[in-house]
Amino acid sequence: MEQKRILEKAKAYRDYTAENLSKIIQVPGFSRTEKERVLLLKRLCEEAGMEDIRIDGLGSLLGRIGAKGGKKLVFDAHIDTVGVGDPAQWKLPPHSGLVKDGLVHGRGASDQLGGAASMITAARILKDLAYKGGYEVWFSFTAIEEDCDGLCWKYLIEEEKFVPDFVVSTEPTSCRLYRGHRGRMEIQIEIRGVSCHGSAPERGESAAYKAARAALAIEKLNTELKPDDDNFLGKGTITVSQIKVHGPSQCAVPDQAMLYCDRRLTWGEDDKLAIAQVERALEAAGVDKFKVFMPEYAEPAYTGLVYKQELYFPTWKIPADHFFVRSGVDAYKGLFAAEPVVDKWTFSTNGVAICGRHKIPVIGFGPGDESQAHAPNEITRVDDLEKCAAFYAALPYAMEARS
Repeated sequence: MEQKRILEKAKAYRDYTAENLSKIIQVPGFSRTEKERVLLLKRLCEEAGMEDIRIDGLGSLLGRIGAKGGKKLVFDAHIDTVGVGDPAQWKLPPHSGLVKDGLVHGRGASDQLGGAASMITAARILKDLAYKGGYEVWFSFTAIEEDCDGLCWKYLIEEEKFVPDFVVSTEPTSCRLYRGHRGRMEIQIEIRGVSCHGSAPERGESAAYKAARAALAIEKLNTELKPDDDNFLGKGTITVSQIKVHGPSQCAVPDQAMLYCDRRLTWGEDDKLAIAQVERALEAAGVDKFKVFMPEYAEPAYTGLVYKQELYFPTWKIPADHFFVRSGVDAYKGLFAAEPVVDKWTFSTNGVAICGRHKIPVIGFGPGDESQAHAPNEITRVDDLEKCAAFYAALPYAMEARS
């Protein structure tokens, strides 16, 4: 019975959801500059009937529906976006928020403001239904994810002691049900050489040539990385994303080099393993006088708070037969009379902190496509927004039925 009412309300609120997404897109909110977007979202949450609305020290917004005292079920959307890139590649202004022909246009439409808009509608539906079930249903609109995924949740859990029992990431999944993704880390390699005049390079040790050998060693290492045991997440990867070489002048052999690497981590891989692999690869390639380390993130939020963490984002997944995954399947089947596709993300999400660091179960279900993330002419489908709003409202009922 609830499922039918939820579907009816999600359909009735279809335009409301799309219009809210349009409003959110029209207020730019890049990482660490999200204040005005957060204030808009706060007003929308108030209008939807949320309670206990507050903004935390790092600038994330929280609101609740349902009676207090039960386990915390949280729906999470990061509300910062990447920049727009080359404006000439956009057919419409990047922050137009145009709603036309069943699509919403603009930066963040899929990654991942669509999830935020559907969450607000789900809260309104639960309020309309006077939800008083066994869960505190929370909605988090989190900051700084694009700069440092999971930092917002590391702060919420460790500093504000806001600890959920279950979390739904509303990152784009094309309305599929996701249960994990590879982790990642950033690795910096610093290499020293010995400078000399460029007219007699044999007198020095070129950091540029060492960097070239190091880059080829990283390329080879990438081919040697293995998938996880059940091949659900796939193989780890490593790639060189930056190379910088410095010396005393343009007429000198360079004595300093830096390589920056993006490392994706499959199940069973961690930061210590990844750094040791790089060290061995460089040694095998004949590179000497190097240091391999993991940099740290230390940038101020729009609130002014600087909250630091190493650039390590642990791998996570939960089993296909986990209570939370099965509840998600139940909610989907009950609403749409079909089996959901259960899969994983290719990119990274706040799940790296929630489940990767803190072992809190996470599933993913969101509007839009992962392929739209960070691309020009970003869109999401209004059909997805409606479907996700219904799923979010139905999930606590499905969890109670399975408990």
